[in-house]
Amino acid sequence: MSQRIEKPTLSGQRIKTRKRDEKEKYDPGSFRDAILQGLSEAGSDLEQVSKFLDTAGSKLDYRRYGEVLFDILLAGGILAPGGTIADLDSLKTNKSEVCIFNANNDFETLKNHAQVITKLIRRYKYLEKTLDDEFKKVFMFLKGFTPEQREKLAKVTAILLSGGQITGGVLSKVLQDHLVKDGIALEFIIDVFKIWLGEKDNNAVWASLRKAGLDTKLLEFLPTSKRSIEYLSETFKSHGLTQLTDNLKAQENKSVKKELQQQVSELLKENTPMDEVIGYVKDQMKKNSIPEQEVAVLLWTSLMTIVDWNKRQELVHEQAIKHLRQYTSLLSPFTSSTKAELSLLVKVQEYCYDNMAFMKVFEKILVLFYKTDVLSEDSILKWYKEAHSSKGKSIFLDQTRKFVEWLQSAEEESEEED
Repeated sequence: MSQRIEKPTLSGQRIKTRKRDEKEKYDPGSFRDAILQGLSEAGSDLEQVSKFLDTAGSKLDYRRYGEVLFDILLAGGILAPGGTIADLDSLKTNKSEVCIFNANNDFETLKNHAQVITKLIRRYKYLEKTLDDEFKKVFMFLKGFTPEQREKLAKVTAILLSGGQITGGVLSKVLQDHLVKDGIALEFIIDVFKIWLGEKDNNAVWASLRKAGLDTKLLEFLPTSKRSIEYLSETFKSHGLTQLTDNLKAQENKSVKKELQQQVSELLKENTPMDEVIGYVKDQMKKNSIPEQEVAVLLWTSLMTIVDWNKRQELVHEQAIKHLRQYTSLLSPFTSSTKAELSLLVKVQEYCYDNMAFMKVFEKILVLFYKTDVLSEDSILKWYKEAHSSKGKSIFLDQTRKFVEWLQSAEEESEEED
C-alpha cells in the first residue's frame, strides 16, 4: 500500500517593516506652511528672516525641499508650471509677502533680498546646486511673470552672478524659442548685464560668459529676423553696455580670422596659384578690416599646419626651410610695416620655442626671410635689441648673434659710404 507523499511547503517568518524604514511621504505643502509661518513672524525685517531660515534648517528638510524653499524666497509660494503660484490647499495661505517679487524694485532692497539667499547657501552648502537648478527652472517661466517681476528677477540674478552664488550657465535657460521670439530673452539679458557690469568689471563678466559657452551665443538672444552683430552691438550701445560691444567686435574678429586661416590652408593644400591666394587674402583683409600684422601671423599659422612634419629632428630643419622657401612670396605682401614684420618674427620665435624640433632652425628661417624680403634689416635689429619675446630669449638671441653682428657691420659700412 502506497503512502501519500506530502508536498513541500515554504515556511518562514513574516518580517514587519519598521516604521523608521518606511519612506517618508513627499509633502511640499507642509514644508511650505512651516516656511510661510516663519516668514510671517519675521515680517519685513530681513535680518530676522535670515535668522529664521538659519535655525529652521536644523528642523526642516532643506535637502528634500530646497526647490520649494527657493520658490518661496523668489516668488512667495510654490511655482506651478507656467510661473503661477500653486494652491495645494484652498483653506490655507499659499503665498508670502516676504519675497523678491513683492519687494520694492530698487537696487538696495533687491540686494538685501539676495543677501538672504547668500547667507542661506553659505550656511547650508548643499543648497548651491539646488539654487542653480532653481534659476534654470524659473527662467523657463519668464513669460508667465509680469514685466516688473522679470526686471526684479534679472537684477537679483546679476547680484548673485556677481557674488558667485550662481553660475553663468544658468543664463542658457533664457534661450527658449518662445522667449527669444517675443523679445523677452533679449530684454531680460540686458537687464542682467546692466547690474552685472555695475558690480563686476567687463573682463570678469566676459570670462564668466566664456566659461559658460555663452560668449559665442549672444546673437541667439535676438529674434531670428534681427540676428546680426550690428543690431546686437547697437542694442547694447543704446543701453550703455559699450563694454560688451567691444567684446562682440573682438569675438567677431576672432571668428573671421579663424575662418580665413582655415580657408587659406585649404587653398594651399589644393595648390591654388599664389597670386589667387594673395588676392583672396587681401580681399578678406579689406572686407573685415583685419590689421596687416594679424594677417602675417595668421598666414604663418596656416603654413605650419598644412605639413606633416618629420619626426626626426635632424630632418625637420631641411624640411622646414624647403617648405617655407615655397611660400615667402605669400608672406612678403603682408609685411610692409615694421609692426607686421615684428609680429611675424615674434610668432616664429614662439613657434620654434613651443615646438622643440624647430628650436635649432630659427636662425635659418630668419636668414631665409631676410633674403626674400619678408623681413627687413631694421626689424631684425629691433627684434634683437628690444622687441623679442621672453620665450627662449637667451637661446634665440645667442643663436642669431653672429647674423645680427653681420647686419650691424653692414649697416655701419653703408653709413660710412654715405
